[in-house]
Amino acid sequence: MPFVARDSNGRITAVSLAAAPGYEVCEVDDPSLVAFLRGLQGIGGGFEQSDIRLVRVLEDLIDLLIARDVVRFTDFPDAAQEKLLERRSMRHVIGALNLLDGSDEVF
Repeated sequence: MPFVARDSNGRITAVSLAAAPGYEVCEVDDPSLVAFLRGLQGIGGGFEQSDIRLVRVLEDLIDLLIARDVVRFTDFPDAAQEKLLERRSMRHVIGALNLLDGSDEVF
């Protein structure tokens, strides 16, 4: 259970995994905690956007390795196959919807 410190307006200013003076227990699904943690993502240099772009690179790499017969699609575990098929389908639908856009970025 996390512990949070709040300012005079009740906004979270700090989070800790250990109890400390001035900190109160907070549920992990508390909306103010979720908002605070999301705000930290922006401070972290855009890791979320970087992760999204890296996933796209990995998908393309997997497709390339399959196309060149380096690996077979069936070499991947069933769960990975399902995720790859889902992503492929999503990219196909988005590509079909954005034909005039010229961008292959996924939202």
